[in-house]
Amino acid sequence: MNTDRQIFHNVCPRNCYETCGILSTVENGKLIKVEGNPKHGYTHGRLCAKGYAYTEYVYSPQRLKYPLRQFPRGSGNWQRISWSEALETIALKIIELHDRYGSNLASGYDKYSGNLGILHYATEGMFRGLGSHTKIHGDLCLSAGGDALNYNRGQGALCDPEDMAKAKGIVLWGVNPARTAVHQWSFINRARDKGAKLLVIDTLFTPTAAQGDIYLQIQPGTDGLLAMAVLKYIWQESRLDLDFIQRHVHGWEAFESYLRDEVSLEEASAITGVPLEGIKDLAEMYLESPCATWVGFGVQRYSNGGQSVRGIDALVTLTKNQHQQGGGLYYYNWLDIFPFNIKNFPLPPEQEKAPVRSLNIIHFAQEALALKDPPLKLLWLASHNPFSQGQNLQHWRKLVSQLELIVVVDLFMNETTAQADIVLPAASPFEEYDLHSSYWHQWIAINQKAIPPFYEARSDLEIARNLTQVLNGLRPDFSSFPWQLSALDWIKAELTPEILKQLEIDNWEELLQGPRKYKLKGVSREVQGYPTETGKFQLMSRGAKENQLPALVRFKEQRIESPYPLRLLTPQSLLRLHSQYRELSWLNLEQEMDAVELNPQDAEQRNLKEKDHVIVLNDRGSCFRRVEINPYIPQGVVVMAQGDTTNQLLAGQNTDMGIHTTGARGAAFYDSWVEVKKK
Repeated sequence: MNTDRQIFHNVCPRNCYETCGILSTVENGKLIKVEGNPKHGYTHGRLCAKGYAYTEYVYSPQRLKYPLRQFPRGSGNWQRISWSEALETIALKIIELHDRYGSNLASGYDKYSGNLGILHYATEGMFRGLGSHTKIHGDLCLSAGGDALNYNRGQGALCDPEDMAKAKGIVLWGVNPARTAVHQWSFINRARDKGAKLLVIDTLFTPTAAQGDIYLQIQPGTDGLLAMAVLKYIWQESRLDLDFIQRHVHGWEAFESYLRDEVSLEEASAITGVPLEGIKDLAEMYLESPCATWVGFGVQRYSNGGQSVRGIDALVTLTKNQHQQGGGLYYYNWLDIFPFNIKNFPLPPEQEKAPVRSLNIIHFAQEALALKDPPLKLLWLASHNPFSQGQNLQHWRKLVSQLELIVVVDLFMNETTAQADIVLPAASPFEEYDLHSSYWHQWIAINQKAIPPFYEARSDLEIARNLTQVLNGLRPDFSSFPWQLSALDWIKAELTPEILKQLEIDNWEELLQGPRKYKLKGVSREVQGYPTETGKFQLMSRGAKENQLPALVRFKEQRIESPYPLRLLTPQSLLRLHSQYRELSWLNLEQEMDAVELNPQDAEQRNLKEKDHVIVLNDRGSCFRRVEINPYIPQGVVVMAQGDTTNQLLAGQNTDMGIHTTGARGAAFYDSWVEVKKK
């Protein structure tokens, strides 16, 4: 028997720092092996456990094979239907709603980050082609921190994470790369091999904290105060370069007065839980530059999170670490270099003027319920599982009852598909072409179509093309989405001459030889001015003031008003990504998902013992868990894995910032409060 074995280049497209390069081995049309691509300059030929599980993921017996229709909604009575029937049903409904209301505003989408490939923006493009429609804005993950950096410096962090290998000291502030960015350890360890010290700041004693030379346990939501305390100590010791500050920093006089009059080291120690000796240790890290500071997304998931990131950024800059090779603040490096033609293609004049409604992704259901003229009647969900990962689930349940058609595109059944009328089977990354960048490193890579689709699965682009054809067949020129363009056509359009030049290639095919690194513009270790209104780093920001935020970098204390005594933290998992990968037996998650971790004192007060079955509750919902007593968790804090039934407990609060970056404040996931009772 002849064996046809081929190697393809693929990319893990998940909402993760690393966007790993993959080499996939295909034998007679079947994916039989995945391994890291050694030519990827950041991931260096290695994958995480989730990546190595892709062969099980692709051929999981739980994958959706065919379009399905549920009737009645929520009944679990699913019937297989053809793609023709599914697409015609959807198209007829879109047209009927258009005729009923005089526009397409009654049809909308909620799509997020389940696949970050550029061609997955075909969903947005498909709705853009309708002219008027209802869409989303905002970001669940990182917008408050993004605003903070823009208020301070007029741009994002823009540090190459590979530079961390050149640091003399590394501060991991609210980030747990042992779970969320395992490849960064190679760069951290290179620095440590040359003598760099690793200091970890976190509320939880994480696997990353266990690797540190120094661990500082901090009370939730007090990160900004710790940054202010460190600056107060350095200022008191007269160890700031005031000449540098006068030349490159705006607002120093007001900030100096704040440090002198309002920041007390003793009070800061009491509030943050960090001893004075720890504050001094942290200060010495920043004074021995270059010191790299990696701020995790969890730091800004509080109602004061953006202000905390502003404070940490000020600490990095005032100690001159931002301008030292290997130093600086690391947060995210979204490569916003592509034109995203697939969602920004030109429209006919009549569609260009059509009204478009935009809803906050965090409060999507609540805002959708308030729409009246016209109401939202058709909802398309893709790359998003809000019934597992969202907040305010009571509003989602109410919205479902008012929608006339719900379409979900996914690879597996989940909490959101259970609410759908029609479910469409999505292609895996190995069954489609795509183009990828990262929001962390600077490597660009192509994703090849390596295998045929799993049964009748289709990519988001193929679905958009197919639905557009059906719509225009029923009513000519109803949609202007360029359905004639293939995946490779779109990829070629994204790789503009400027991008090809930066990557030092002539065409997209050269990416099949391996990923290429893109050098970000504006990244300089020299002090050349900031893209702010003052041309300086801004301790005082007029933009922040105009958005009803403190103009000055300062600690903003949280006001806690909850009848429930325990703060709920929901950190990331090592073996899943949000609600993805939980179907895989290789990644046994049952024990993790079943647990609620408590401090011994909190457990004793409630007469709870290890492995007791409990109910975790608040005024939004409840769920059952098994007790794990953890002496390293601060008193007053409980920890549960995110997703599944956990998210019904989330309060739906906003962060303080996010409007500048994404049009909406972020999600304050960690400002949720619960009680734990024996079942």
